[in-house]
Amino acid sequence: MDRDVFAVHSDLERTHWWFTARRAILRRVVDALGARPGDTVLDIGCGVGATLAAFHPDYRAVGFDPSPDAIEFGRARHPGIDLRVGGVEEAGAFVAAADVVLLNDVIEHVPDDRALLAPLVGRMRPGSLLVITVPADMRLWSPHDVALGHHRRYDRDLLARAVDGLALRTVFVSHFNARLYPLVRLARAVARLRGESAGEKGTDLRPTPRPLNALLHRAFAGEAGRLARIAEGKAAPYRHGVSLIGAYRRV
Repeated sequence: MDRDVFAVHSDLERTHWWFTARRAILRRVVDALGARPGDTVLDIGCGVGATLAAFHPDYRAVGFDPSPDAIEFGRARHPGIDLRVGGVEEAGAFVAAADVVLLNDVIEHVPDDRALLAPLVGRMRPGSLLVITVPADMRLWSPHDVALGHHRRYDRDLLARAVDGLALRTVFVSHFNARLYPLVRLARAVARLRGESAGEKGTDLRPTPRPLNALLHRAFAGEAGRLARIAEGKAAPYRHGVSLIGAYRRV
């Protein structure tokens, strides 16, 4: 992503419904998987640090991103979080010590997702947790994906192939952002017909009026309870959604 897109993320991450709800869901899921305050949460491809804001200061939060622009924006927004420029290679020692490793909307940005995942998993310590989120369903492909530099959107089989053969045990895989899926699918279809997204810098992201923003946040974040139960093996996964989440234990 270019600097302008990171600037959009930095401006919107504090209040935009997608960021706020996603943070709430990820924190709830990681807690449900047995992580505890004081553990180290490492976010690789952390962007401007929005996700780590859900874990700081309860957890030791560390983020790496290969974009100096992203880290610049992130440090300005989150001065209390340890944010560094780099990728899997630069994060090596932190990967080995982390209790939880997050790859949130990262692997769709690289041509070869296994080439990114294999060395990362190889550095993780046994028992540590890997949480991956990715955009789902190629029927949602639109100019938004192009602007964000996506190579693909995932289904369950494609995500399974990305981790197949690695030293990981699958804890659960589920779609999420399921409640808003019909609305997003309609919006993306319109964007394809128009040849452009409805938001800023070619993305779908834009400021949302406060009442609508609150409504969308409640709809999306309201999935957190079921996703926590899915993580605990007490509920069935969502069968469709705008995104996929997978949780894995290093063996």
